[in-house]
Amino acid sequence: MRIHSATAVLAAVAAAGGLLAGCGTTSTSPADAPPAASSATGVGQQHNQADTTFLQGMIPHHAQAIAMAQMAPIKAASPQVKTLADRIQTEQGPQIAQMSGLLRSWGAAVPATNQGMAGMHAQMPGMMSDQQMRQMMASAGAGFDRMFLQMMITHHQGAVTMSHTELAQGSNPAARHLAQQIITGQQAEISQMQTLLQQT
Repeated sequence: MRIHSATAVLAAVAAAGGLLAGCGTTSTSPADAPPAASSATGVGQQHNQADTTFLQGMIPHHAQAIAMAQMAPIKAASPQVKTLADRIQTEQGPQIAQMSGLLRSWGAAVPATNQGMAGMHAQMPGMMSDQQMRQMMASAGAGFDRMFLQMMITHHQGAVTMSHTELAQGSNPAARHLAQQIITGQQAEISQMQTLLQQT
């Protein structure tokens, strides 16, 4: 996605990059860490190309969701939308850190979270175009709430699709565990957003 083509949207994505950089340097607790993600050998290293593709795609996918969510505190009118946006940032930031850690442990490239997303909307389901991001940035109040919910539902549906592909084709237990977490969490949020959209 070419977020950097619009100065205002670039600022939002850059802010997401700053947040996620912090997440990457903070270790998760044993309860939050994916199974064997830190293992140098054995189960933590068992992976195939589907695992790598999933993680490398989901990192910029999550980064865009966070960039969208970071608009809500200023632009949203609904307290429920603001709360949802905060939860999206809280959940997806640590997941990016987990995915980055797995890729590094495999010696695979870790995508940047604040650059290099040009064209990603054409490669991954649910990604917003730069025009859609500009439209969201230009909206406010109830109009923003509707646009945010509509776009985030589509975005979450794309993440669920990618995660189902990982469960069908991936082999790494940690990556598959993360995929299942994404399916469970984002399907629940989709239901919540659909309800909010009817009320907006």
